[in-house]
Amino acid sequence: MMHRSVRTNPRRTRVRPLPLFAGAAALALALGGCSGADGGKTTLTFMTWDSPEVMAPVIEAFEQENPDITVEVSHAPPVAEYISTLQNRLLAGTAADVFVMGSENKTNLIEGKLILDLTDEPYMDAIAPLNKTVRGSEGRVYGLSISSWSTGLAYDVDLLASLGYDEFPTQWDEFVQLLRDLEATGVTPYLEPWAAVPDSIASSVGAANAKNGTSDLAAFDGTGSFAENWQEPLERWADLFDEGLISKDVVGINGDQVLEEFVTGRAAMIPMGPWNVKKVPELNPELNWRIAGFPQPDGVAWFSGNASPGWAINAKAKQPEAAQAFLAFLASPEGVKVYQEQTNSMTTTADYEPSIDEHLEPNLLALQEERVYLPMAAWPRYQDALNVELVAQLQLMAQGQLTPEEVGAALDAKIKQLGG
Repeated sequence: MMHRSVRTNPRRTRVRPLPLFAGAAALALALGGCSGADGGKTTLTFMTWDSPEVMAPVIEAFEQENPDITVEVSHAPPVAEYISTLQNRLLAGTAADVFVMGSENKTNLIEGKLILDLTDEPYMDAIAPLNKTVRGSEGRVYGLSISSWSTGLAYDVDLLASLGYDEFPTQWDEFVQLLRDLEATGVTPYLEPWAAVPDSIASSVGAANAKNGTSDLAAFDGTGSFAENWQEPLERWADLFDEGLISKDVVGINGDQVLEEFVTGRAAMIPMGPWNVKKVPELNPELNWRIAGFPQPDGVAWFSGNASPGWAINAKAKQPEAAQAFLAFLASPEGVKVYQEQTNSMTTTADYEPSIDEHLEPNLLALQEERVYLPMAAWPRYQDALNVELVAQLQLMAQGQLTPEEVGAALDAKIKQLGG
């Protein structure tokens, strides 16, 4: 049992407030024109939801190895905006040669025959079985996924220590008390963007499913429902909104804003995955922080997580050979290395051993022990439409306009509307 003493207004490490990152949409580069030859070079178009800064070294390394190919990059932020933008471009016939396939749009892309089957490509030999399964269907693979990810809670070690917490709680009741103790200091206890499915909800649903021996699949095959299986984990988080321990403003903030609040000392805890681990010391090198799992009633902490999104080739790619060369590079040890260095990804290819940041050791352990969950990856169909519905319903719950049971009932109704 951890020791907890009551202190107020602890001394904090402060840094000058940082300007918000420019809107991701402003970073997007238009996909003007068609793929083709440019000064004797082949122009390959690539749409990503990784930031342009992350992908720039990857693109540079590929172009150095393939001097006859130039990569034209466009960007849209995940998840809903990216999928909507991609869908519009697919309908208009202007989609990139290579783009990201996530859990939310996997079924639509595969069943719509919008992407190529990559199963028998030589570069798939190094890909982990889990990644092939998650980015495939009926034994065939359609997306190149080179890593897995998990997201836990980043917390300010010194702040928690000043309140008497010498370790992070794993029991839900102790976690709630920690939030109350943090609120008394004037610091935001926990901040998370709810523009997509929150990591808090994904991890808690996964933990509840594991404990109860249930699955989201039950809502699709008629043996159960979202209203039944999701009510208990949703109620716990809804109670935190009702008590004022989590602000209802989470529906209007983004990940960059959340990260800024953490590194400037205004938020004590935020979700943390591999993509932000390098940013924290860059923004505040003096911050003493760690990552823990989301506490649960049985004391077994869970993370959100899954095999990483895959890169897919447009079935109507204008430069299919260049697209295949690009994926072959991304799957190679050289490509995996440069991408891993930019993202801190927990890469899982057979021919490259990644160097994991020490902050990510709990995340990696959760993956190894299968204490990770992402609802959209478990759903057999309707991932795109159901994800949009889920985010909308959860935002209404956060604002106190829906009960957890009503959120589940809305998802069940959506499945019936979509065809069962």
